[in-house]
Amino acid sequence: MLEPASNRRLLVVDPCDDCHRLLPGLRDVGWDVHSCTLASALEHPCDVGLLRLQASHMQHPDAVKDLISRSNTEWIAVLSPQELRMQNVGDFVCEWFFDFHTLPFDISRVQVTIGRAFGMARLRGKVVHVDEAEHELLGDSRPIRELRKLLSKLAPTESPVLIRGESGTGKELVARTLHRQSQRHDKPFVPINCGAIPEHLIQSELFGHEKGAFTGAHQRKIGRIEAANSGTLFLDEIGDLPLELQANLLRFLQEKHIERVGGSQPIAVDVRVLAATHVDLENAIAHGRFREDLYYRLNVLQVITAPLRDRHGDLSLLANHFAHFYSLETGRRPRSFSEDALVAMGKHDWPGNVRELANRVRRGLVLAEGRQIEAQDLGLLSQHAFVSTMGTLEDYKHRAERQALCDVLNRHSDNLSIAAKVLGVSRPTFYRLLHKHQIR
Repeated sequence: MLEPASNRRLLVVDPCDDCHRLLPGLRDVGWDVHSCTLASALEHPCDVGLLRLQASHMQHPDAVKDLISRSNTEWIAVLSPQELRMQNVGDFVCEWFFDFHTLPFDISRVQVTIGRAFGMARLRGKVVHVDEAEHELLGDSRPIRELRKLLSKLAPTESPVLIRGESGTGKELVARTLHRQSQRHDKPFVPINCGAIPEHLIQSELFGHEKGAFTGAHQRKIGRIEAANSGTLFLDEIGDLPLELQANLLRFLQEKHIERVGGSQPIAVDVRVLAATHVDLENAIAHGRFREDLYYRLNVLQVITAPLRDRHGDLSLLANHFAHFYSLETGRRPRSFSEDALVAMGKHDWPGNVRELANRVRRGLVLAEGRQIEAQDLGLLSQHAFVSTMGTLEDYKHRAERQALCDVLNRHSDNLSIAAKVLGVSRPTFYRLLHKHQIR
């Protein structure tokens, strides 16, 4: 049964006479067909694109790349036999197009190819577009759904929020979401990584300084806290803030005033403070590395970000999102992942969480030579290598069984009846296992 025509939109770009003769037959089988020039192609949404690829396009390939990257659908190239022999055209078509056809058209083959492209386009359409997802917490796992629900409750308040979680779990993204959903969304969002700034510069970075306050202070500098006035201040890795600065920050949180380094005039500042850490602050307090009074000032509301290994079902969605996002940076067409790559990603523990996933996908896009990203492109073990390295469940059982026999014999080699009882098996079974594993 054919899809409704409105759901099967075909766009023919820079059509030739052969293309125009093809269109009535495509309309007869249910396609909603439109044609346009390359310059206006992005103004016409479509489910599948057909591009009459010519020498002029190869001279300025960026326009074609831009169209394919931004349209988020599948494209089919149409070439004459002469154009197919142009230098580099083969590599270009393989890199950027779903398939190609040479003129004159084989009508039945064109219809099959466009149908396959439509099916692939629908699968790609399930991926969230980069523009929509750039500042969103992507995923449909329970931890992410609960996190989005919690943030919608916390965002409208003015209370400080402490964001906790492992490195790479998106703590800054949580902070930006809180800001974007708050009443301060049209005011500054100012982040500062307390662990990335040299200790002797942190005070000046946070509070600013007056001209001549110290050697090298040639002019007044506005600090991050003052720059965030009326908006949101995000203190990332707050656990790395030196104790002296912790006291100054606490004073600001209590009094809502700062003093620039070298200054004497209090400056009123109105900011909402969000802080994040991956360290155990309670342990840091117990060891005298973090002020307890500052902890309670920052930990009014708390958000905990889930590690990627606990976000069941989100891995594939995130991987595809990053494949689309970084394709724009690498100048390559977004690639899908092979089954082997998906299995390898599923078996990986992701100690670096979402940040590690993003970096591996970025690497994969650069290294991939085929139409799909493979496990080795991601720097992960392929399914075959993984199985040969780890072994099957039966291999694990075999090794565990043999190890248990060896351990009990080390303790009770002089009394096999006791050894069998320790393992919870009968004496005949114990002898059978010894023979099976060729022990003794």
